[in-house]
Amino acid sequence: MSTFFAYIADNAGAIGIAIAQHIGIVAAALAVAVPIGIASGIALAHARSRAARTAVFYLLGLGQTIPSLALLALAVGLLGVGLLPAVVALLLYAILPIARNACTGVQAVPEATRDAARGLGMTNMQIIRRVELPLARPFIIAGLRTATVVTISSCALASLIGAGGLGDFIFIGISLFKPEAMFAGAIPTAVLALAADWFLGRWAARGHAVR
Repeated sequence: MSTFFAYIADNAGAIGIAIAQHIGIVAAALAVAVPIGIASGIALAHARSRAARTAVFYLLGLGQTIPSLALLALAVGLLGVGLLPAVVALLLYAILPIARNACTGVQAVPEATRDAARGLGMTNMQIIRRVELPLARPFIIAGLRTATVVTISSCALASLIGAGGLGDFIFIGISLFKPEAMFAGAIPTAVLALAADWFLGRWAARGHAVR
């Protein structure tokens, strides 16, 4: 244990930079995945063809079906190494749970509620913005929780393609047989995932309390 704390003290600056890189990669991936996922979920909820909805969800799910390392390898083959392929690979992982939950939330809105909104003179876009999205909010946040935790965890692999992050310490520890280096990367990764899940859970609970 003393060796671990000594390692942390000696590498505090580098660990801080790795945490910032990790958060930055996750934030960039989610910044793209969230609007795409929500928009896709809304569109699919309103799609009349169930077969088309199933096919689109299948395509969105390919990102999670392909193993993480294989997806990163494909991204590197198309985009090279560094930050961009890491962000692209992670956002493909994040889109499906957001889209699926947004679709489920919009479908759960009672048709009578939509009819009442139409009776008040609302347009389709106003119904989506003022009625469906607020009512689907718990579902959307649940999808965002899943996507965020998965993205934070998978982001450790971004180190393998030169994107940086806490995975640098994990893989240094593995290659050099240094448990203190592995813990220096693994513990902050776990803490970030747990903290994000807790924060989004509180946000969802606050939304329920307000209503």
